[in-house]
Amino acid sequence: MGSRLSRRHLLAAAVLAATFVHAPAALAQSWQPTRPVKMIVPFPPGTAPDVTARLLADRLSQSWNQGVVVENRAGAGAIPGMVAAARSPADGYTIAFVPAAAATLTPLLYKNPQYNLETEFVPVAAVGTSPFMVVVNASSDIKTLADLAKANARVNFAAAQLNSMPHLAGEMLSRTGKLNFFTVPYAGSQAAVTALLSGDAAVTVEGVPGVVQHIKGGKLRALAVTSDKRLPGFEDIPTVGETIKGYEALGWFGLFAPAGTPPAVVDAINRETNKALAHPDLVKRYADLGIYPSPGTPAALKEFTSQQQKLLRGWVSELNLQPQ
Repeated sequence: MGSRLSRRHLLAAAVLAATFVHAPAALAQSWQPTRPVKMIVPFPPGTAPDVTARLLADRLSQSWNQGVVVENRAGAGAIPGMVAAARSPADGYTIAFVPAAAATLTPLLYKNPQYNLETEFVPVAAVGTSPFMVVVNASSDIKTLADLAKANARVNFAAAQLNSMPHLAGEMLSRTGKLNFFTVPYAGSQAAVTALLSGDAAVTVEGVPGVVQHIKGGKLRALAVTSDKRLPGFEDIPTVGETIKGYEALGWFGLFAPAGTPPAVVDAINRETNKALAHPDLVKRYADLGIYPSPGTPAALKEFTSQQQKLLRGWVSELNLQPQ
């Protein structure tokens, strides 16, 4: 009797243990939202992060059969949006759409960023990379990066916004290529591009979405792209690295959730995001904007973010940029 009872207890314990072992996997397979999910974008409507986020949100809404609502929380350094996301419940119903600048530059260039990406967030899914283009007015005598390097006078560089990713990419280009840039700050990408179109500036560095229509319309000329490889659809435009060895600068986007979000929920969102990024419609829409999906694991996003933070920390130090 005692031996039979002991065997019965052992069997029950084994079943219970198996249940606990498989519970996270089962939750990851079964979790999906039963009410709308909020995707916080720390940039204004109409900007590249906002457009990129809304396309992904739409695809996730269809996959989950549940609304994914984009909430814009704009402000200096993306701080208001990042703080709002960090303070949200860690239950999977709030995710942050984080551009490169919010993950790497704000913590370095603001004395009080008010959030800590490493301790207040968990990585969920990489979304994609978005290289920049080095562009000039189509009427300019500057045809190549080599021409830019030969310029005798100082070249007015329209910085989309001080301490933004395009600004830093331009400063990196000037330093690495020994170019004679004179930085003129503008209040955003649209203002910088307008200065280029009007002839008030000679060159700018901007994301593909902000300049592609002007390039196709013959108003701007792209000298190079800042990625390490030529871009699909823009194969005739060389990379900066073909002229200035070792140069690369990327914009990128990732999804992060408040710290404490259950790993199984993170994995479930990661899986649906990767599925969305493989959908032909989204791939095409992103390609039209110069955005290239980079699906992967939460661990891969964590490693990539760490590498980018290290790279940008070195450049901030090299350029002697001071926190504000």
